[in-house]
Amino acid sequence: MVTWPSDQLVLNYPAVGEVVAVSNVEAEPVEIRCAEQGDERSAPDAPQVDVLSPREVPLGGPRAMSVRRTLPQRARTLIGAWCFVDHYGPDDVARTGGMHVPPHPHTGLQTVSWLFSGEIEHRDSLGSHAFVRPGELNLMTGGYGISHSEVSTARTTVLHGAQLWVALPEGHRDAARDFERYVPEPVRIDGAQVRVFLGSLAGDVSPVRTFTPLLGAEITVEPRAVIPLTVDAAFEHGLLVDAGVVRVADTLLHAAELAYVHPGADALTLVNESDVPARTILLGGVPFDEEIVMWWNFIGRSHEDIVRARDEWEAASDRFGVVAGYAGDRLAAPAMPKVTITPRRNPPRRPPRI
Repeated sequence: MVTWPSDQLVLNYPAVGEVVAVSNVEAEPVEIRCAEQGDERSAPDAPQVDVLSPREVPLGGPRAMSVRRTLPQRARTLIGAWCFVDHYGPDDVARTGGMHVPPHPHTGLQTVSWLFSGEIEHRDSLGSHAFVRPGELNLMTGGYGISHSEVSTARTTVLHGAQLWVALPEGHRDAARDFERYVPEPVRIDGAQVRVFLGSLAGDVSPVRTFTPLLGAEITVEPRAVIPLTVDAAFEHGLLVDAGVVRVADTLLHAAELAYVHPGADALTLVNESDVPARTILLGGVPFDEEIVMWWNFIGRSHEDIVRARDEWEAASDRFGVVAGYAGDRLAAPAMPKVTITPRRNPPRRPPRI
């Protein structure tokens, strides 16, 4: 296995199918301001959709895998409270060395990882020790402060999944550390299989608690199938395509692209335009109107919040606890930027079509 250096983005966490968390340890993490989008050109009665293309982020080393990041970016910071979407693999672990992320901190967020293949060993300062596997949700609440490590296991040959973060609202951003595991039963609907890991969809409801209304589901659509879905019109939605070519609301999406669907739609239709199964992740939530500062693995509300969290991590304070059972050193925090980190926000919401 390869340990990714601290000047690179590294995957960390069980979470994101299972929950495999990715640690954002880019050399120069930046605050990104959103830019207003152009006019919609689709039919007046169609949901408003923007396509967010990914950017490649290397995870370290000349042979290491990379992730495809679609959130955040200048065009959009959040979808509901979802604030971070990385998509990675299929990664040949024999070639890259797999995932090996030392203990690192989080504040003000929950990590959600969803695996399609592979296995990751998760340890955290709450005392949790879990194995992240495909089709199983592991959700870690950082709140006031938590630390954890993620290491792909010897049983892993191909690592493939998505890393997701959720911003906690002001009233809960200092919540107590928590770790929860849930295995959703697959739900069959005509032409598709759905696994709801957060919220509700297709008649299934996840029991996992969230701090804002959220939706998270894996949807695998059969070749050439057309899938109508009833959704919450108060939500904004994001559809990430893992495999296949999918049309949503008359907008064509290819693998690794993320469609942002503006609030107001009470139904979405997914069309698999390919001759192979198309796998997607549907995210949703009510618009998150709070301003956040997001740097490295921390979410706060001000530059001072971030400075304080970084200083306390570097000082090995009790705020983040200790990850027992990990053989090795903690991950060091990058240097703070030489400018004040300011809050970022989404573009102004467009008025609904009449």
